[in-house]
Amino acid sequence: MKRILFGRPLRSVAFDVAVSGFVVLFGLAGAANQSGGWWGTGVGAAMAVALLFRRTHPSAATATIAVLALVQVVAGWGPLAFDVAVLIALYSVVKYAERLRDGIVAGIVAAVGVVLGAAQMQGTAAWWATAIWFGLVTGAVWLMGLNVRTRRLYVFSLEERATTLEREREAESRAAVAEERTRIARELHDVVAHSMAVMIVQADGARYMFDRDPETAREAVKVVADTGRQALEEMRRLVGVLREPTAPDPAAGTDGAGPPGLSAEPVHRRPALVGLPDLLDRFRAAGLRIDWTVTGEPPALPPGLELTVYRVVQEALTNALKHAGVGATVTLGMDHPPGAVVVRAADDGRGRPVVRPAPSGGHGLVGMRERVTVYDGSLTAGPRLAGGWQVEVRLPLPSSTGTEVAA
Repeated sequence: MKRILFGRPLRSVAFDVAVSGFVVLFGLAGAANQSGGWWGTGVGAAMAVALLFRRTHPSAATATIAVLALVQVVAGWGPLAFDVAVLIALYSVVKYAERLRDGIVAGIVAAVGVVLGAAQMQGTAAWWATAIWFGLVTGAVWLMGLNVRTRRLYVFSLEERATTLEREREAESRAAVAEERTRIARELHDVVAHSMAVMIVQADGARYMFDRDPETAREAVKVVADTGRQALEEMRRLVGVLREPTAPDPAAGTDGAGPPGLSAEPVHRRPALVGLPDLLDRFRAAGLRIDWTVTGEPPALPPGLELTVYRVVQEALTNALKHAGVGATVTLGMDHPPGAVVVRAADDGRGRPVVRPAPSGGHGLVGMRERVTVYDGSLTAGPRLAGGWQVEVRLPLPSSTGTEVAA
């Protein structure tokens, strides 16, 4: 855990204090051989103090040190040992300033200061030679600061990119969770609402037929029991799939090692077209008259597309039972034109009205349309002129039947 001092990590504060202390000691070591006396020492100490703010306020600290260096030039003291603070400030403003423009301005000011300082030096060498030497040192410090700044910004960009990717992954995870919740809600509607609608219709009919026609009532109760078992089995399969870390292979089937209750590890399969006859039989037992026809050669479909077709048929028959009533005739057809599967369901609306119809959440057609949209299909639904209701769903076949799209 990092310790904080003055709003900054303690380590960086300690380092800046050490740098300022070094400038003070370096300047005091050469104080005996430099001009300016105590005034020059005071100016140098002020430079060292300004370096304490080289990270938090690099431009202001550099400007302060530049002004103090200008005081030396105006006073005619020449370069002092404390002027090492100028190089440190130049490095700091290039590295830490928000805008590189501040570092460029500081470099230009430093170049002018180098020329003025070299002109004031006394010695055998020509002043321009001293200016070139000081210029090379100053330029090297400026380039060093630029290199460190570039690497620092590159690291910041990598960190920002990693943070952005992490946010994107979290957003994708949330979207996946929302999509999975929608899929589960859709499956629960298909399993529970459809089965419960059949069970409610049959249970109400059995209650009113107990005295009039006990045999019909017993048959209705049997349909209720069979439908309940089927719904419970599908719920068990759905919950089993949700509990598994990976989805089971839908083509694997069961192991066939004995009765269902004794199988070692049952594989949970989704409803498919092979289960359509049983589905139609259940609705026939519930009181619908279903005229089922298949046109064309059924192609091999991906499991997800099979499930969509199955649920469309289930939804259409459930709506016919709930709204057209018991005894209604439903014309159900599945056509296989080139590159598509077309499901048509139309009822005549002439069934017996249900005594106490099952409550409807109003999401049946919405859920059906969502399923169809996943596969770029189309759905049309509406009343017929002759009475009743009709639904037509067209699902294009994928380019490769092995391509799976999540249902």
